[in-house]
Amino acid sequence: MIDQSKAFLSYARGVLKLVKGKQYDLVYATSSRLMTAALGAFAASRLRAPLYLDIRDIFVDTIKDVLPRKVTLFLKPVFSLLESWTIRRADKVNLVSAGFLPYFESRYPKQQFSLFTNGIDDEFIRAQPGADVESGQGVLDVVYAGNMGEGQGLHAIIPALAKRFEGRLRFRLIGDGGRRKQLADSLVAVGCSNVELLAPVNRDALIDEYKAADVLFLHLNDHDAFRKVLPSKLFEYAALGKPIWAGVAGYASEFVTANISNAVTFSPCCAEEAVKSFEQLQLRTVARADFVENFSRINIMKDMASDVMASARRT
Repeated sequence: MIDQSKAFLSYARGVLKLVKGKQYDLVYATSSRLMTAALGAFAASRLRAPLYLDIRDIFVDTIKDVLPRKVTLFLKPVFSLLESWTIRRADKVNLVSAGFLPYFESRYPKQQFSLFTNGIDDEFIRAQPGADVESGQGVLDVVYAGNMGEGQGLHAIIPALAKRFEGRLRFRLIGDGGRRKQLADSLVAVGCSNVELLAPVNRDALIDEYKAADVLFLHLNDHDAFRKVLPSKLFEYAALGKPIWAGVAGYASEFVTANISNAVTFSPCCAEEAVKSFEQLQLRTVARADFVENFSRINIMKDMASDVMASARRT
């Protein structure tokens, strides 16, 4: 955290130096971390320019689940005040997940909100299947790609789950993160022989991994804050047409059920429920043309750009 703070301070100084003495019609800030949004608000105030915020996480809500309680008790009031000033300073706020809306509307009822989600990048759209294809026979490959930290909670689900599917499923977990070692140690402790931990790969190799998979796996840890999020991973997974096996709750689960065919969800960290949900999957690749059309990043960004420009004109 100290290293991240130093890096952000350096970044903030660079931003303020870059914009000093210049005039702008609008400041746009996208934020998975509150401090980036706050920097955008501070810059907009100094420049006397309107501000459009794109919020991708509820930092104040998340820290209680990922930081020690003593640290949270000290930091939460400070960050709550900073969040309040930042959101109230914005002329328009986009929320990447509709699950964030109750939190923000209850605290900032006078603010204007839009709901432009993450989208599917062109590389994944080009890789979408043209037709339905049945999965092969024998041991099937389940692929997860992404971070392996506290937020994903793989260490809390994979060892028990993989053990239940020995001889039937092979898990290929691609990525790195703060809980990777704990995951590896847990796999050794339970004697799992059907899990491969692989290093991160570039996007082209990642798409090849998705194409070769029989099932794509996703998991978020069992924390209250994650019931509001909508993982961007869902969009690229869905574009590839593979069966999706997702340990998510709250809004993400609702989104999957409403929008993605041949996808099942189970309660985070619950291996028993995960086993039952797997049996509901059709082991075949399916074309999800409507989903891809609705959630193409280009289409979403066009609409969002119009919203940003409208905000600039209103002010």
